[in-house]
Order: sequence, then structure tokens, then C-alpha cells
Amino acid sequence: MSEYIITKAKIDRRKSHSHRRQSIPDESRETSPSRSSHRSRTPIGRNRESDTPKTWKASSERLIVLDKNDWDVPEKLHTVFSDRKSINSSSTSTTENERRLYSKTKSKSSTRQSNSRSSSKCSANGRDNDKSDCILRDHRTLPGPKKVYADEEEERIDREFYLQDEQGGYHEAEESRVFMGSHEKFRAMEEKIAKTRARGETKLKGMSARASALNADQEAWETNRLLTSGVVATKKVDTEFDDEVDARVQVMVHNTKPPFLDGRVVFTTQVEMVSTVKDPTSDMAVCARKGSELVRDVREKRDQAKMRKRFWEIGGSRMGDVIGVKQASDGQDTSNESSAGNADAENDNPVDEKDHVSYKAESQFSTHLKKQKAVSEFAKSRTLKEQRQYLPIYQCREELMQVVRENQIVVIVGETGSGKTTQLTQYLYEEGYAKYGMIGCTQPRRVAAMSVAQRVSEEMDVKLGEEVGYAIRFEDLTSDKTIIKYMTEGVLLRESLREADLDTYAAVIMDEAHERALNTDVLFGILRKVVQRRTDFRLIVTSATLDADKFASFFGSVPMYTIPGRTFHVDTFYAKSPCEDYVDSTVKQVIQIHLSHPPGDILVFMTGQEDIEAVCYILAERMAKVDGAPSLMVLPMYSQLPADLQAKIFDALDVRKCIVSTNIAETSLTVDGIRYVIDSGYCKVKVYNPRIGMDALQISPISQQNANQRAGRAGRTGPGVCYRLYTERQFCNEMLEAQIPEIQRTNLGYVVLLLKSLGVRDLLEFDFMDPPPQDNITNSMYQLWVLGALDNTGELTDIGKKMVVFPLDPPLAKMLLFSEKLGCSAEVLIVVSMLSVPNVFFRPKDRESESDACREKFFVPESDHLTLLNVYHQWKANSYSNQWCTDHFIHAKGLRRAREVREQLQDIMKQQRVELISSDGRWDVVRKAICSAYFYNSAQMKGIGEYVNMLTGMPCNLHPSAALFGLGYTPDFVVYHELIYTSKEYMQCTTAVEGEWLAELGPMFFSVKESYKSRLLKRMKELETSQQMETEMNMKVIESEIENEQIEKDHEADNTKQKAAAKKNSCSDIFKKANKRRRFGF
Repeated sequence: MSEYIITKAKIDRRKSHSHRRQSIPDESRETSPSRSSHRSRTPIGRNRESDTPKTWKASSERLIVLDKNDWDVPEKLHTVFSDRKSINSSSTSTTENERRLYSKTKSKSSTRQSNSRSSSKCSANGRDNDKSDCILRDHRTLPGPKKVYADEEEERIDREFYLQDEQGGYHEAEESRVFMGSHEKFRAMEEKIAKTRARGETKLKGMSARASALNADQEAWETNRLLTSGVVATKKVDTEFDDEVDARVQVMVHNTKPPFLDGRVVFTTQVEMVSTVKDPTSDMAVCARKGSELVRDVREKRDQAKMRKRFWEIGGSRMGDVIGVKQASDGQDTSNESSAGNADAENDNPVDEKDHVSYKAESQFSTHLKKQKAVSEFAKSRTLKEQRQYLPIYQCREELMQVVRENQIVVIVGETGSGKTTQLTQYLYEEGYAKYGMIGCTQPRRVAAMSVAQRVSEEMDVKLGEEVGYAIRFEDLTSDKTIIKYMTEGVLLRESLREADLDTYAAVIMDEAHERALNTDVLFGILRKVVQRRTDFRLIVTSATLDADKFASFFGSVPMYTIPGRTFHVDTFYAKSPCEDYVDSTVKQVIQIHLSHPPGDILVFMTGQEDIEAVCYILAERMAKVDGAPSLMVLPMYSQLPADLQAKIFDALDVRKCIVSTNIAETSLTVDGIRYVIDSGYCKVKVYNPRIGMDALQISPISQQNANQRAGRAGRTGPGVCYRLYTERQFCNEMLEAQIPEIQRTNLGYVVLLLKSLGVRDLLEFDFMDPPPQDNITNSMYQLWVLGALDNTGELTDIGKKMVVFPLDPPLAKMLLFSEKLGCSAEVLIVVSMLSVPNVFFRPKDRESESDACREKFFVPESDHLTLLNVYHQWKANSYSNQWCTDHFIHAKGLRRAREVREQLQDIMKQQRVELISSDGRWDVVRKAICSAYFYNSAQMKGIGEYVNMLTGMPCNLHPSAALFGLGYTPDFVVYHELIYTSKEYMQCTTAVEGEWLAELGPMFFSVKESYKSRLLKRMKELETSQQMETEMNMKVIESEIENEQIEKDHEADNTKQKAAAKKNSCSDIFKKANKRRRFGF
């Protein structure tokens, strides 16, 4: 069966050519009105002057499928759709048959003249020689298969009629249809549109993929609906609507591991993973996994209130403005709260347009660390000097300094409030150690480093940032005058890369070592070697627990000094029975203290931001129902809180304060006036999850040492009380004595990278106090190998040496370096800077829907990373305005901090000779750079908004705040920054990527299905790669053996020389003694 798929334009062209070549009388060549009328209605995109038909758009692009065997008309009639030569050869017979056929149907066609102008003209001129313009329409006179031809021709006439109606009216003149029949005008219009899009005035280039996908889906749906409804008839319908040009890429997943990770090499003595829970079946462990029921209720209430406000309230909306409805009055407080995050909005002074700042001069937190006012009676009645003399450490100052002078390493044990954090640095300064270098003090948290530095500067009566300063990541408030420097442990760790012996420091105090942070254990091994190389260096390790024997034995049985006594007495009360909901019990305890206990501020320890906000919300709700209750100021405290709101906990108020905090307030943070402490018994710890291949925060019971630390917060400035929301039996039986060190439960990617850069080739040779598990080190090294930081033998590559210089996670450092190759390092620098600061979007209470609407304005539909880039660009375009940030619910201080981070990273890029290149709006290139860092966190679409991790098979979901969520375009492949756990596994910060990018950037995991001609070739390629890596590994083993043999030979040679020198010295001594005896006559 032969089929013809032709367009109306092609039919007209063939008819016109056939009649030009026919030899007919002159009267037959006269132009009929029907013909001229028909040719004047050329569709858009069809050039009458050229023979090439254009592609028709939307409804004008229709296909007519004709089957030659279905027509029951004379054979010569089919030559209309045949080759031009056959038409010329049979024109005479075709004309006679058409005349006979049209004469039968003329009477029938005259009844349809009112429906179509074209059909009436065709009937009136049915006897004309130009038979190509005449149409068979009366299907009742054509029996059998002839009806198909008539129906299709009738449908063609109807389509033509409606098409003319869409193009400006059936009776309008030719000049009203601007582009009809004019190829030059149509091409000029297309060029104009292309130039407009190139300038970015119509849409962003990064949205082209989404737009093309939406257009393809809409066209397929429109064709399907037209075919289903019968408006368009076709002989052959493709119901699957697969586009061969835009076929989906099939990505194959495979797993390749380098030979140094196949198990033959042992990196640690700790083989098994370490559990962070003492008994997984205990009541506290079960309660931690189950979570708080009250928090879930609060979450549901907020969601319901959000939906009710969205659908029923019109205050503050456009419709409300039209009819005069004002916004609810309760929004006044929330608006003040939103402006609290941008306190400088009223001083809206635009800065210089040049994107250059000094990240030292523009430190964020220092502007909020005001001089603390005395709150307690103890602080009000004594001067700072008298307060220093009252501390327990002052009573043993001389004895302690004598121990420090006699020993290079000293371990000091002092309970919370003994004064070791603020006084030891000043004692060393007063003893003269600052003559040989700075006195450094490390803190596990940045808030502690800043607050302690502020306190010491007040006691020394100097300006913060001069003689006393602090340094945290991306913020350095020190100067050439600085002699006492407080810093986080990561800052000192990075300084060890530049100075292996830390020559700028005369003494280092490692404070709060009992917390055993990740950087703490690494610093232990580094400082231990520094002490061996520098005899003038002093190392002091402080701990608030009495099990400091482990620290003393690690450094070689060094002396341990204990500071006696606690400052004030603290009473501890346990719960009578295990509580089912720790959030509800916390709220009840706060209300009881506030209504029935003497004055004094309250400090509450919770797990995280969601629990803290729930406690604050419920407290405000229940206190509002109590008649005549005294005022209570509830202040949250967590790491993601803006700096100015964090600093509010130090302000002196006339009302009772209730500080609801994470364990950030557990150590080295003294808030004057705290008298009551409520301990929930839980905290969030970072634990490596091998199922997802990354760290995750999970709620778990605290340790006994943490519980004692929390209780000590109540006795810093006066007698206090600690309420523990767990029983004494649970304290003894269900809590670990000490928290599991972070090095044994988290990802060690950056630590391995740092140790490799320090020259530690074998991790077994490094001095770990507690060795990390084998699986943690293996997974971390595997991630570094995937990113290209390690080669096939486990050695550091050139890109790995550059990655370690940046104070970033390895994936972000890889993204920044790879962006130079793609020509988009300027944009990626901004993306990395925005990811290195807390979330810049602010969601005030009771205004979530309004803030979400403002956030959606910045969405780039293909990427959350590009959304952050868009926010920064818009902020820059508005002259870095604080008021603009307030209007759009954005933290101005977060953006300014991102700007400072960008400046610091740009300085490091200049040092590493990484060129800063702009992509000029090619955001697809930026997405590819993001894919180069996170292709191992790739997910494939499973359903609408549902994905599955391509490597682990773990289900993932788009977060409701993602730019890809609910926009109608669901990409096949995405990469994400991290996973968060709430009710589901949500992908945080997602970007759509192409399947070809995954195969190009992650060949050890992915390959395109069409990239191999057969499975045999694929297996051969995998075998070749495996053999190549095995050869490199064997060469490394041989080189290491040769190197070890050379080291042994050198060692033997040194021993031989030493023995020869000793023998020579012995002979010389014997000779000298003999000469002496002869001289004296012996």
C-alpha cells in the first residue's frame, strides 16, 4: 500500500506547475476568479514567489494522509498527486473525467454556497480548464471508498476557513495580513526576535530548555486532542508522541573503584563503626527517633493557617487594596520581626558600585557585640578587676604559672565557671610570653570565640580587634597589634598549612578539648609534632571534665593541674518519670518557673531550630491565656539566626529572659543573669550515613558530661537550679559517659585532604587519639578520588593541592576550580559564596506566604543555585540596598557576608592564579560546573516531584521551596547539595542537569547507553581501565619499596657513621688519658 503525506502548499505547487506545462487552448489558460481567490489566501510562512514550502505553526501545520487504493475514481485523477511528467502526459483524459464527475455534483454543491466563499467559487467555475482548484464535496453521490476523499476535502475547506478567520477576518484585504506570502518580512521578524532574545530582554537563556520542553508537550497534547475530537483526520496516528529528535538520554550506572580502596590497604586500626547511642532500645533512644508530637501539631497548625490566609484573607493583596481592606494588625509585630533581621534598613546608604570590600574591616558580628551591662547583683556590685579576683583560677595563679614554666605541655582541668577560658591568656601575657609571638586560644564554636574575645578586651580595657581579636571562617578581626587571638580550631588548622611549626605563636591554648570536635583531634596530632620541633613553644589543653588522663597520656604523661571548686552552688532536680514529649515538658517547666520562682533568667537546651521555634510559639500562645502574668522575653538562639538577633541574648532587659538555645550555649558562653537551666536531655549530632553517602543530623541523647556542662551554666554568676527532664536512672543507664568523638562518626573528606597536603602519605602513621573507622576513611578517600583530588594510587593530584587551599568543602572547591575551564568562574564564585553563608531568605511568623511569594520572584526554573546567583545580581543591581532586602524578605547581613566571602575567595583565586571569567549570561555552563562537583549526588526522575538516587537507589523528593517544585517542568536528572530529613527525604538546593553531563563528568559512575556499540565493547573498556589502575598501583608499591630500602640504607649508613664517630671519640679519650698519665708520671 503506497501512502502520500503532503501539505496543502505542496498540492498547490504541483497543480500550478502541471497546468503551466499543459498545451491547451488560450481560453483554458485564462485565470479564473476562484483560482486567484484561492492563491491570495496563502498561509503564514508560505512564500508564493518561491517553490519551497515553509513549516506551518500551531493549527496551520496539518498533515493530510491519502491512500491511493481507497479512491474509487478514474485512475487518471490520481496524477494530481503524482510526478509532474505524468500529469503532463495525461492532462486530456483527466480533464474529460473531471468534467463528467463535476457535472453530476454541481447541483449538490450549490446548496453549500452560504458556508464558504471558496466552495461557491469552485462550483460556479466548475467547467473551467483549471480543474486543480475544483473540489469534490458531495459525499452522498460518491459510494463506497469515494466518501473518504470527499470528507477529507471538506475538512480541508473548513480548516482553511477557520485559518482565514484567525488571520484577521475572512473579508479583510491582502495588506492587513502583514507576513502572509512575504518571506522577506517573515525572516526580518525572526531576526528581530532572535536579537531581542540574545540581549536577554525577553527571557533568560537558561530557561530555553524548560520552554522547549513545555512547547513540545503542548504541541503533542494539542495534536492528540484534535485527532481525538475528529477535527483533524488522519489515516495513521502515533499515540505515543515520541519525538526522535528530543529522545530521552538513557544513562547507565556502574561502579568503579580504584585499587587502593579494594581492601588490600589498611588505613586505621578501628575496623567497625562506632554507635552514638548507648542502647538503641532504651526509652530515650526511642523518644529521640519518634520526635515530639507537639512539634508536629505546631507544624500542621502553621500549614493550615497558611492555607487559610492564602485562600480566605485578602488583606495586603491586590484585591484588598482595591476594595480598601487593610492587612491584619497582628502583622505589625511580624513586620518588626522581619525588619529585625535587617536592622540597618533604615540607614539605607548604598555603597560603591565596585564589588570590592575588605572582609577584615566589614566584619559582621563585631558590630553587634556591644559592651555587656551588669544584670546580676554580683556583677553590679563589683568591678571587672574584683570579678577576676573572685574566680577560682585566681587563687592558684602563681602555682599554675610555675607548672607552665617548667613544662612544654600542661593539661588543666577546671569546672565550668572557673575562669580558665578568659584568664589563662591574660596570665600568659602578663608573664611575658607575648614577647616571642602571639598567644592563641582555640574554641569549638565561632560564637564562643567572639564573645570571649569581647569579654577579654573589656577586662584589659582595649578595643576589640587591636590587642585582643578573633578570627573565624571568612571573618578576621585582628591587626598587627594583636597579642591575644581567639579563633575556631579550623582557623588554626589552616594556618598550619602555611606555617608547619606555627612560628607566629608563642603559646596555644586548646580550650574545651573534652568536646572532641573533628578539628580538635587533628590539631592534637599536629601540635604534638610542633612541640617536638620547637622547645620554646607552650601548649595548654583545658578540659571541663575529670577524665583528662586520656589527654595527658596521649601527649606522653604530661602533668595535669586541677583548678578547685565551682563558683556558685547549683541544685539539680530530676524528673519523677520518663517524659513522653520533651517539648511539651519543657514548655510546662518554663511556665512554672516564670509564675512561681524568684527572679532570674532561664536557659533552655533544645535540639534544633524547629524545636526552638515550636517552644517559642507555644510559650507565647499559652502565656497569652494567663491573666496578669508578668512579662517574659523569649529569645531563640541557634547557628542560622542572624548575628544581631544572636547578640540580643547579652542585652540587659527589665523583664525576665528565657533563652531557648541549642548546645551552642553549652560551653564558653556566659550570659549574665542565668539562674535556671532546663535540660531536655537531647541534642543533634552529625553522623555519617552510609546509606546516602553523606553526613546527616540526627537527634540522640546527650552524654553525662554534656549534662554536667549544661547544669554548670546556672552557676556562673550566682546560685542556680538545673531541671533535668529525664530520670536519674536514665542518666546513669541510658547515657554515655562521654560523647563519641566527631572523628569517629562523620565524613573525613577535608581531613584526609588536609593530611595529604601536610605530607602524611600513610594515615596509619598519623597520631590519632581515637582512630576513625575504616569505612569512614574509605568513603572519604573515595569521594576525593571521584572529585579528582586523589589519583589512582591515593596520592594528591594537582587539583587536590589547589582544593586544600580554599576554606571550603571539597565539592565546592572543585566547582570553583572547574568553572575556570568552562569560562564561568565569576558566576560560580558567587554561587559558592552564597552557599557558604546561612540561608539568606527570611520567613517571619504569620507572613510565610508573603515571603514565599517574594522568593518565587527570584526563581530560575532550572536551578536553586542559579536562584541564589539571581538574588545576588538583583541586589547588586539595586546598589546593595538594605531597604531592597527588607522589601523582599532577604537578610541584608547575609548578603553582605556573602560579599565578603566572595572577596576572600577571590584573593585566594588570585594567589592560585585562577582566572576570573564571566559566562555572559550562559547559565547552562554554570549548571554544568555545578554538576562537576555534585554528580555523585545525582537523582533520576521517578514521578512528579519524586526522584531516586542513581547510585544508592534511595528515594528523594523535591523540597517545596525548590525552584523546580510545582512549575510544570520536571527534568529527568538533577543534582543536589545535600539531603535533609523531616517527614520525607528532601533534596536541598537542586539543579537540573543533562544526562550527557553525568557521563562526561562522572565516567566512573555513568555512561550514555548509545556510547557503546555493544556490551562487549563496554566490558572491554572497563577491563582496560581496571588494568591501567592496577598497573599504576603496582608501580606505586614498587616505588615505595625502593624508597623504604633507600631509607633503611641511609639509616644504616648514619648508624655506621655514628658508631665510627663514637669509636673515634673513645680512642681519642683513651689517648688523652694516656698522655695525661705520662705527663704526671703515672
